[in-house]
Amino acid sequence: MKVHIIGGGNLGVSIALGIAKFSKNNQVTVTRRNIASIEYLSEYGITVSSDNKHTIQEADVVILTIKPYQVDTVFAEILPVIQGKTIASAVSGLSLEVLQEKTNNAFPVIRIMPNIAAQFGESATCISFPEKDREKALPIVDLFQDLGTAPVIDEKLMDAATVLGACGTAYALRYIRASMQAGIEIGFDSQTALAIAAQTVKGAAKMLLEEKVHPEQLIDRVTTPQGCTIVGLNEMEHNGFSSSLIKGIKTSLKQIKG
Repeated sequence: MKVHIIGGGNLGVSIALGIAKFSKNNQVTVTRRNIASIEYLSEYGITVSSDNKHTIQEADVVILTIKPYQVDTVFAEILPVIQGKTIASAVSGLSLEVLQEKTNNAFPVIRIMPNIAAQFGESATCISFPEKDREKALPIVDLFQDLGTAPVIDEKLMDAATVLGACGTAYALRYIRASMQAGIEIGFDSQTALAIAAQTVKGAAKMLLEEKVHPEQLIDRVTTPQGCTIVGLNEMEHNGFSSSLIKGIKTSLKQIKG
């Protein structure tokens, strides 16, 4: 597949690197106005250009990883030259209905919500598309399955997917940071504390994904009567651990919906 990514920021670069590393037989182009910071991508066989239309006529899919305010300008530039291309939008808050209106219903359009872990083949990429565009969308689903997981969801949940899957990366990292800080307080140097905290989260996530069970079932394996785990969990809950996380996620969703 020939993939043309417009927007060489953190997300666009992460997708490009993920495709280059974890998906076979693809050609990737990334564009942004100032390419100095992404020229290194050429080392991975990725084409870099400051021209949004560079080889875009050859693309199978055009992926938008730009800001909402940039969409109209980019569409005015590229729509006249991309007849028949599939457009995959990672632009938060831009619905399929709006995408279809902006493209005059002349292109297959899908919404994707990856996260920057795509670079490491570990993105949770939620995907939504109109039923009429299913045939064009399924190869995109396959592509993002190479970069982690790619569940197809109802479009009404895409904003929620943005919070849970994309913003959620920052939430998980904040937990790791806090755990690292605690590790330093109880005696570890910072690098060792970080390594332990990060690997512990990775291990917990892998167990959940492999066993497909509720988190509490795995928590029960770790907690013992009168043990140190349960008293720690209870102290965290007394201080609002779960409720503050839930409130944060809901607040982020309110921000997206305006």
